[in-house]
Amino acid sequence: MASRLGMTVRSMSSSAAAVKPPIQLFGLEGRYATALYTAATKMGQLDSAEKELISVQNAIKGKPQLRAIITSPIINRTLLQSTLRDVGAKANLSTATTNLLALLAENGRMGKIDGVINAFKQLMSAHRGEVICEVTTARPLSDGQRKQLQSSLAKFVKSNQTIQLKEKVDPAIIGGLVASIGDNYVDMSVASKIKKYKELIESAA
Repeated sequence: MASRLGMTVRSMSSSAAAVKPPIQLFGLEGRYATALYTAATKMGQLDSAEKELISVQNAIKGKPQLRAIITSPIINRTLLQSTLRDVGAKANLSTATTNLLALLAENGRMGKIDGVINAFKQLMSAHRGEVICEVTTARPLSDGQRKQLQSSLAKFVKSNQTIQLKEKVDPAIIGGLVASIGDNYVDMSVASKIKKYKELIESAA
């Protein structure tokens, strides 16, 4: 399997060996995504590949029966590969996107397509200088709070980078927020403070 994946990566990126991805990803999904990134860069199809794969991901997400068919372990790989190439041609998909789908089908890895697409999104986000910051609050942020938070978080990134907020709501934190950006983790939740005070009171008893 390792040799087959190696052949897959080389077949997609052999002409783009000099391209250096903005971040290093690991695992099967990361290797496929990186191969796509290097190949699409060489072909000038990065933006097209990203838009197309997001559309593919949304289409599969909205059609459970389609997902079941393309990820079925009993489906003929050669037939699926040929079908996906035909679909790519009819839909005017970029060569990079079509090749990725065909290779996933050939290797029986269509079940990994969401992971591959998400990994490619990470590469594209880094390519644009975006830094993902996951923020959890007890209630949805207002526009004013969001702008203030982005301004504060900007101190943690380089001048040529921009903050991309990934917001989550969890009433269990009561108030405040929990944020993670890169290697930095900040817990300013009310729940965390209550726990700390409780531990101090118990230790003093």
